Amino acid sequence: MASHSPGVLRGAPPDRVRDAISADDPLPGGCGFAGLLADPPDREGPVLVRDVLGREPLFVERGSADPRTGGDPTDPAAWSFDRRVLADPEPVPAGCVASGDGVERVWSLPDGGPVEPETGQAAVDDALAGALADLARNVDSNVPGSDGASASDSDGLAIAFSGGVDSGVVAAAVPDAPTYVAGFEGCHDVAAARDAAEAMGRFRASETNRTPDLRVVEITHDDLVRAVREVARATGRRNPMDVAIAVPLYLAAEAAAADGMERLAVGQGADELFGGYSKVVEPADDHRVDADTVRGARTETVRTLPDQLERDVLALRAAGVEPVAPLLDDRVVAAALALPGGLLATGGERKVALRRAAAEYVPDSVRTADKKAVQYGTYVSRELDRLARRAGFKRRMDDHVGQYLDALLGGE
Repeated sequence: MASHSPGVLRGAPPDRVRDAISADDPLPGGCGFAGLLADPPDREGPVLVRDVLGREPLFVERGSADPRTGGDPTDPAAWSFDRRVLADPEPVPAGCVASGDGVERVWSLPDGGPVEPETGQAAVDDALAGALADLARNVDSNVPGSDGASASDSDGLAIAFSGGVDSGVVAAAVPDAPTYVAGFEGCHDVAAARDAAEAMGRFRASETNRTPDLRVVEITHDDLVRAVREVARATGRRNPMDVAIAVPLYLAAEAAAADGMERLAVGQGADELFGGYSKVVEPADDHRVDADTVRGARTETVRTLPDQLERDVLALRAAGVEPVAPLLDDRVVAAALALPGGLLATGGERKVALRRAAAEYVPDSVRTADKKAVQYGTYVSRELDRLARRAGFKRRMDDHVGQYLDALLGGE
């Protein structure tokens, strides 16, 4: 089966990845990388590489990296950025290299102790400023082989915008870029996006949903069913949670692509890096995490990123856009990981350091806005439940929405 051409490496130039291997540097700059490295240091023959947070999906034929099979995952037919072109894909683990000799972990997340609060906040301020400045300059580090070169079409960038601090700071960096939000009529995310766009001066009244500043993609049940099929095909995910998260991203991205946008900037990663989840606040009393400290619980959420980003990136690409995630820039990641617990989450505030840094970019109403999880804020989970019950899958049944999705997708 066809794959990307040998030698293709996304997100970083080969020299940077070689240096990262030699120096055991998990955050060498940029927003992640993956692909084929032709001449890695201290190894014979090419290897596949994937960065420590898995920001770039990468797949191989199942078992091809097992030395017992005699396979070679670096064969052009055995690997791809797109799981759909492989017969039986499995992801290359984040932070690893893969070859015929097997899979080897070469990078792990930095695990040093916290810095002093003042130092930590200053680092977040500087890192965020740098990442947003790159976005404003139209730097695209996801272009294959790019070393931070400017993208060819400066007008091809849109923003996924839900009205919270994450997408707010991203949108603030590119004030002329159109913003997109998807959701069912009356949902939280659409209302929050409209309020935030108006507060940021990006919304002009119109008799239609489409304005130069904010486009509202109103989801219908037909849209939902169609997008479920597309998301499942692109990501290989069929469970209700993954589907409900990816569908509104897909539909917003699809609308942006239809308008001629080539890239979609997203706020992904902020909740995981900066302590945005409720389970991080009092982890010792929360069964959802194993850690008993704020920093430990935050680290647990960061470790979920490779699986989440695989889903989101594949869904967005299937919709026709290339995702851009400035809040997952290595500078931002490094600064966030070094924060003390008090700058992550407290009883009264989450994402403390990010919200403080955001004061430079967004109005206070956006900086302090509460954010619902996308599957709930867009009503997608609610409407999947409704469709399931209409199809005869009652709530008293075990995993009734999952059973509905299995029936809907059938042999796809």
